[in-house]
Amino acid sequence: MDVVRVMEALAGQGVTVSFKADAERMREGVKPWTFVASGAPFREDLLVRTDAVSVEACLDVCLPRLREFGLVIPE
Repeated sequence: MDVVRVMEALAGQGVTVSFKADAERMREGVKPWTFVASGAPFREDLLVRTDAVSVEACLDVCLPRLREFGLVIPE
């Protein structure tokens, strides 16, 4: 999966996307990656978020949820 292409597709639909790698959690071996999506397509207080072991694992959790909101995301 092309992560940049996915992020560009989401941004093009008004979604703000953030990925974070937490050094402390990485040292501890505990889900160091965080994915957060928020913005125009969602209600003001809604966001899609997960913590996972990798970027790909974040996307595996969050992309189906984003598709449920009607967003178009490349495979």
